[in-house]
Amino acid sequence: MKNKVVIITGASSGIGLATAFEFARRGAKVVMAARSIDKLEEYSETVRQLGGGVLTVKADVSVEDDCKALVEKTVKEFGKIDILVSNAGISMRATFEDLELPVIKKVIDTNLWGLIFCTKYALPYIIKEKGSVVGVSSVTGFAPLPGRSGYAASKYGMHGFLETLRMEMKHRGVHVMIVAPGFTASNIRKSALIADGSQQGETPRHEEKMMSAEEVACHIVNGVIDRRRTIILTTVGKMTVLLYKFFPALVENIIFRQMAKEPDAPIK
Repeated sequence: MKNKVVIITGASSGIGLATAFEFARRGAKVVMAARSIDKLEEYSETVRQLGGGVLTVKADVSVEDDCKALVEKTVKEFGKIDILVSNAGISMRATFEDLELPVIKKVIDTNLWGLIFCTKYALPYIIKEKGSVVGVSSVTGFAPLPGRSGYAASKYGMHGFLETLRMEMKHRGVHVMIVAPGFTASNIRKSALIADGSQQGETPRHEEKMMSAEEVACHIVNGVIDRRRTIILTTVGKMTVLLYKFFPALVENIIFRQMAKEPDAPIK
């Protein structure tokens, strides 16, 4: 990763921030993008001290012009782009029946269109470097999760886009990787949107029992180095994806029962 230039969206917290630290430790020049420039600035010095050059860019990935500007600022600062890690994302927690449509649009605009916009503008530079496009998805992109219809739609969409891009780039030397963490300790559940579009505020799950963002970050960087196609994380995540292929009805029932046990679950 020495002197590689990597853009990471959603880099102000959680998996994105941990990934920025991990790339920096390995010598990469890191471009940290997020809506909160204050949080980016707070951590940028740490990235610099870890050994990598750093650039912070305020960007809302659901806005096409922000994604275009992010790429332009990166190239102006570092002259190239080797790796794009599309990590920015939001979750939701409500049944589709109760969900207000602007909520599902916001989730898809951020999770799916954010990936598409950033990839569109970064791709010419990544092709030149024979670099990597990485989408941080979810096990929910392989198996459905009740109460997360918009989130699942965005993640299934990510997979379709990235898998097709991989085929198109097959003979261009571009590496495309899907990363599907299981439940990971981060603030994504606290900021998840409920039916009316407000934030959930409190996580319904035991965060301390989940895989850490730092562990996920190590898998992401190692996956880029090894040019992996797909990374599915946690034992439960791997079992869910495998079993859903062969026993979808059984797995759906198990998932439904488990999710119904959450505090204030939107499903019963």
